[in-house]
Amino acid sequence: MAYVDGLLADGERVVRRARQHWFVMVWDSRWAVAAIILAVVAGIVRLLNMNDSGILMTILGWVVLALLVIGLASLAWGWLRYQSTNFVITSRRIIQVTGVVNKRASDSSLEMINDAILTESLLGRIFGFGDLEVLTASEVGVEKLRMLTDAAEFKKAMLDAKHELGLEAMRPTMPPIRAEAPAPATSQAPAPAAAPAAPPHTSQIDTPEAVADAMARLGELRDKGLITPAEFEAKKQELLGRL
Repeated sequence: MAYVDGLLADGERVVRRARQHWFVMVWDSRWAVAAIILAVVAGIVRLLNMNDSGILMTILGWVVLALLVIGLASLAWGWLRYQSTNFVITSRRIIQVTGVVNKRASDSSLEMINDAILTESLLGRIFGFGDLEVLTASEVGVEKLRMLTDAAEFKKAMLDAKHELGLEAMRPTMPPIRAEAPAPATSQAPAPAAAPAAPPHTSQIDTPEAVADAMARLGELRDKGLITPAEFEAKKQELLGRL
């Protein structure tokens, strides 16, 4: 697993990975390459003078060995540095990881990115690399990605991830619908239904106003389910018979 994968938060996913162009490794290792070339030239000179056993040839032999060892070691270190430098776009941020032994990870939230300036030279357009300067609202974070491979595509992926993050933030969230818990099963017989409330006493209802009031109250009892429609109709007929 890459080092940057261990930095991801829960729910965070990698959108795109990128490295610097191999020209960076060549340029950073230029002194190592020069030392190796110088060692080869000095070695050829030493071979041409193998019969000369003087002190100068002996020193030259040691110089060839030292240059070759230092050059190869520096070249190997430059390769490790190149492999350890990574640029990653996630669904939340852009991360830059550097360092072979001591790792350094700097990141910028996609929400804080205001713009990105892409610079591609003629050589960069030919070989496919460019410089990407990320402008953020924060003073700390990823600022400039030097000689990035496919810098234009990296910029598009970064802006697309920022747009998707903004859309996700605007999506409405609904609370979960709580289903009513089912009634626990029981082997006992169901409890008898409560007896309906007795209708209002109508022994003294003999005026139209009183009959209308009693019928209204009976209607409320029926609507609440306290009396059945049949009982409502029976009492209704009884009240109408009093007029």
